[in-house]
Amino acid sequence: MNANGARVPAWAAGLAGVTAGAVALGVAELVAGLTTAGASPVVAVGGAMVDRTPAAVKEWAIRTFGENDKTILVIGIVVVAALIAAGLGLVARWRVGYGMAGLAVFGVVGIIAAVSRPDSGPLDFLPSMIGAAAGAWALVLLFRRAEPSSRAEPHPRAEPSTGAEPSTGAEPSTGAEPSTGAEPSTGAEPSTGAEPSTGAEPHPRGEPTIRRAGADLHTFDRRKLLTGVAVGAGVAGAGAVTGRLLGRRGDVTMARRDVARMLPRPTIAAKPLPAGADLHIRGLSPFVTPNYEFYRVDTALVVPGVDPRSWTLKIHGMVDRPVELTFADLLRRPLVEADVTLTCVSNDVGGPYVGNARWLGARLADVLREAGIRRGADMLLSVSRDGWTSGTPVDVVMDGREALLAVAMNGEVLPAAHGFPVRQVVPGLYGYVSATKWVTEIKVTRFDEDTAYWTTRGWSARAPIKTESRIDVPREGDRVPAGRTIVAGVAWAQHRGVDAVEVQVDGGEWRRARLAEVPGPDTWRQWSIDWDLAPGGHTIAVRATDAAGYTQTPNVAPPAPDGATGYHSIMVRAG
Repeated sequence: MNANGARVPAWAAGLAGVTAGAVALGVAELVAGLTTAGASPVVAVGGAMVDRTPAAVKEWAIRTFGENDKTILVIGIVVVAALIAAGLGLVARWRVGYGMAGLAVFGVVGIIAAVSRPDSGPLDFLPSMIGAAAGAWALVLLFRRAEPSSRAEPHPRAEPSTGAEPSTGAEPSTGAEPSTGAEPSTGAEPSTGAEPSTGAEPHPRGEPTIRRAGADLHTFDRRKLLTGVAVGAGVAGAGAVTGRLLGRRGDVTMARRDVARMLPRPTIAAKPLPAGADLHIRGLSPFVTPNYEFYRVDTALVVPGVDPRSWTLKIHGMVDRPVELTFADLLRRPLVEADVTLTCVSNDVGGPYVGNARWLGARLADVLREAGIRRGADMLLSVSRDGWTSGTPVDVVMDGREALLAVAMNGEVLPAAHGFPVRQVVPGLYGYVSATKWVTEIKVTRFDEDTAYWTTRGWSARAPIKTESRIDVPREGDRVPAGRTIVAGVAWAQHRGVDAVEVQVDGGEWRRARLAEVPGPDTWRQWSIDWDLAPGGHTIAVRATDAAGYTQTPNVAPPAPDGATGYHSIMVRAG
């Protein structure tokens, strides 16, 4: 047992533990900024949690928190870390070494998470290791400041009348100075009571005291502890902020600007959008989704910063001639524009994870033909810069659709969050089997030999997008005027095309909606209908039929394992 640790109040020990934990994380962020941002223990542990979280939990997180799910995860990790650190502080009351050992375990967990990342580097162990050491050192220093201190010298006591210095006439044994003519025994200074014989000095006011065996006084110096906590908090905050700023060295803003200046015009430009592609109805999703509004669903807690000057795409596996392209090589190839709607398999019926954009890129099929796909190959296992993998059917990419290695989106260089410098775009397939961001490698292989990130977690291997529709106007729970009301939305059936949309009110007849124009079968399609609503509550439902004649099913199914089904319906009140 620590000689003095148990004398530290529990609240002080917990505060010391939390401060030490904060120092550990702050210093780790600083070191990560100097090395690799992804090696931050918060990011590395968070990434490991994402990879190991059951699919059902991930679906719940996406439905509940939307695109803020990663932020919520990081906050949760920090809160849990603070609680554990407080517990280590309490354990350290009994022996500081126990708390230091706990922080060491913290460091080991961070190291394992960092070095096990698919894109880990040789120095990725450093942030967690140095951070844990800094936290342990801070814990020791804080406990030294927080522990009670013993007074080095006993307080003066009355000297006894017998012993080594016997009483004499000059020093009477009464303990009071004798009366003399010069100093009368009465008056301002009485001869007794002025200097009590106990010898105990009164303790300074405001400083708590504890009486221990042996009559020593022990004091807990709150001011010294709180000063140490303030310094620790400053170190933690400065380390975290500086680490984040240094981590921005991987920011690709300047690189995107450079690419924008050298981005060539498309060899094959997309046709102008038909005049009736956008119905321009207030509240209706625009035909082209702005880049800043385009949904983002991926597993990256930190957006990879990929330098296009060092980027390469390696195509290998079941090919006759392995290919390795630089970014400059890719830009020298014929570039094609295509309007394509992307959809996430996590999208619930009526959900927001769908968007349409005009993409610019090189045809993936042309690159694969140059590599020479061998007989029997049926899957493209693409790999992201952060190690995420996707399995795309070969026959879909090679059937003539505009499957692209995209470098631009809606006339702009790809945003970092959407895959800069290069991503895959394959019409007609859910994103987890087609839309690899930050792509660096494509292995030509077989479905029975390799598996991708989500297929190992129980999701369908091929995942064609299902025919779906959504009501955008009015919204769920809206109050609308009685009488003529506009009902509008979007429908999609990528690479088949939407042939009809029907609307139903209160379980009655299905009526056909008016369809907007589309440039091709790979985008969503706007629709609208005018409906006379009587005063009161109403349920409005929608369904779509694709160009192959399939009408979406009313049977409700969750997103897993191959996409949600069912009619989107809303409740409104007219009046």
